[in-house]
Amino acid sequence: MDTDKLQEYSNLLMDWAVEFVPKLLIAILIIFIGLYIVGKISKVIKVAFEKANLGVEVTEFLSSLMELLLKAVVFLFAASILGFQVSTLLGVLAAAGFAVGLALQGFLGNFASGLTILFFKPYRVGDWVKVSDHFGKVTSIQIFNTTLVTPNDKTLIIPNGQVTDNIITNFSTEGNIRLELEVTMPYAESFPKVKQVIGEALDRCDFILKDPAAQIGIVTYDSHSIVVAVRPYIHPDDYWKATFEVYSAIKAAFSANGIQAAYSEGVELGEIGA
Repeated sequence: MDTDKLQEYSNLLMDWAVEFVPKLLIAILIIFIGLYIVGKISKVIKVAFEKANLGVEVTEFLSSLMELLLKAVVFLFAASILGFQVSTLLGVLAAAGFAVGLALQGFLGNFASGLTILFFKPYRVGDWVKVSDHFGKVTSIQIFNTTLVTPNDKTLIIPNGQVTDNIITNFSTEGNIRLELEVTMPYAESFPKVKQVIGEALDRCDFILKDPAAQIGIVTYDSHSIVVAVRPYIHPDDYWKATFEVYSAIKAAFSANGIQAAYSEGVELGEIGA
């Protein structure tokens, strides 16, 4: 390589450095100052969201989203100082976002449903709900899923997309739920008597609410017995305790009042033990 070529390259490098280095320093300065300002603004925004009582999940999500958008503005501004075409960068990001969106449709659907739940609050943490035939207590509401704990201590993680696509029953709105229990009685027995005996048994149960009043009625006729529905109201947290208590109380009441039961082996009536 001759001296003239080397000198030419050296001059080009020097010209590029004189033109580019100041822009680079300014861009770096903008990034540092911009990120500092974004941090301050993010704290103010978070406090504002907290005062608006939007909930912890919504506050954290919106604060993070606003901070991310402000940082993106800072970096785009710094890129424009360096000579990059912001419109071109935005076009590339939009195309990439569209491609990612197509690949993650279900993921983004759960994300959008999570935002809907967090904003409109069809239920809150601690509520008893029924979603997609699943009944349980809400223990966590995340952006992508909701966690329920059933009365028999099973943990259900339900994608938020399934939650918003189905009917949501919130039992905690009214503060109570209705047990749906069934007992049998023989055809020969008097239903008014059985209804009275069951009602008196429910009155002796500690976990049964007096208001609203329990509902007792005939559901159907089986081949060996009449099926009686027992529908008392309870507090959601007492689900299993109330269920066991009601069945035990009804059995004891049937025994004390001489009410017989039909066994599935035949139509012959048998005595009920204490």
